Amino acid sequence: MEFKSINPYTGEEIAVYRSISKEELSEKLDNSHIAFQSWKKVPLTKRCALLKNVGQVLRDNVEEYAKMITLEMGKPISESRGEVKKCALVCDYYADNALNFLADEIIESDATLTSGNVGLLKHASNVFGCAQLIEDIFTKAGYPKNVFQSLIVNHDVTEQIVSHEGVRAITLTGSEKAGSAVASLAGKHIKKSLLELGGSNALIVWEDANIDKTVKIALTARMTNCGQSCIAAKRFIILEDVYEEFVEKFTEAVKSLKSGDPMNDTTTLGPLARIDLADELQKQVKNSIDQGAKLIFGGNQNGCYHDPTILGDVKPGMDAFEQESFGPLATLIKAKSIEHAFELSENSKFGLGVTVCTEDVELALSHVNKVSDGAYFINELVKSDPRLPFGGTKLSGYGRELSKDGMMEFVNRKTVYVK
Repeated sequence: MEFKSINPYTGEEIAVYRSISKEELSEKLDNSHIAFQSWKKVPLTKRCALLKNVGQVLRDNVEEYAKMITLEMGKPISESRGEVKKCALVCDYYADNALNFLADEIIESDATLTSGNVGLLKHASNVFGCAQLIEDIFTKAGYPKNVFQSLIVNHDVTEQIVSHEGVRAITLTGSEKAGSAVASLAGKHIKKSLLELGGSNALIVWEDANIDKTVKIALTARMTNCGQSCIAAKRFIILEDVYEEFVEKFTEAVKSLKSGDPMNDTTTLGPLARIDLADELQKQVKNSIDQGAKLIFGGNQNGCYHDPTILGDVKPGMDAFEQESFGPLATLIKAKSIEHAFELSENSKFGLGVTVCTEDVELALSHVNKVSDGAYFINELVKSDPRLPFGGTKLSGYGRELSKDGMMEFVNRKTVYVK
């Protein structure tokens, strides 16, 4: 099987990648298992030093890696650079903190933790160029052969990967459908799994919020990476008294976005990564308008490009409220009160994160327990940070990434008892 990498902005073919055979995949899985036997014995200080090297390789090659991200998925080049630099920051964070995270913990008996995993990465089929560069980064950083491998395969060999004795845990970032399939296989083969799936985050605007600051937060929260983010704010729940002011100022901010070639430094809104994503977003927009939503701005599609779009008067039951909108679509929802706003926020099958914009931080903190999502941000967009655990609830998945929590998800705790 061949996978074509298509530039979503130009529609041109970037490269063609050949899927490895089932026999080649089996060999890679075996090699990973063999590599683990020696890698796990490498001193943690050495592993941390190599991880520092990964961060430096990322920084030394920002332009090369950012270009590949932009060519394969259409993300504006300035955002792609930021993504590469953030990956370097994550590497530094774990290199600097792993010794403390994995130190022996003395309770009432001796308990020791062990670490040293190998990695197998199966990327989405439209970004295999990025996948190959990631494997190359670990090679340049000095990692032993087969400790990290990218797999160019179709999803139909997922069970072959999950069932292999060398694969002891699985983490997936993807759709609800993909998460369900992978979790089922993990359960079947008694493997631990972590799922980071879709989201429909609410950004709640209280009456006392600074609307100018809130609009800046909202614009970034919704339109970064052309809205293709699980943690993007997608449902803007606004108290009635400030609804019209927010609509006016947010619309002007969206109009200021500059669409165009994502390789251009001045472009702030590129195409969606694939044509099917743009098609699905257009369907949601049209259905929601038919269901009674008001088209405030945008609404059109041209190939992989979709206008930044604002829908007003969105209500529960409409596609734009019920479904995850993976693209530059902002849905505006009126709330009668703070309590009503939280009720609307909770009215979702997803549970990644919520933002509350207000001048009354203490009051906002008192409402934490009203939110079942995995994150609660005040006057800031929901975002991941290597220092903080990240993950969702409901159909947004389970488990936690990043921080110490993320490391401990894939560490075997060993209890050592001495009498």
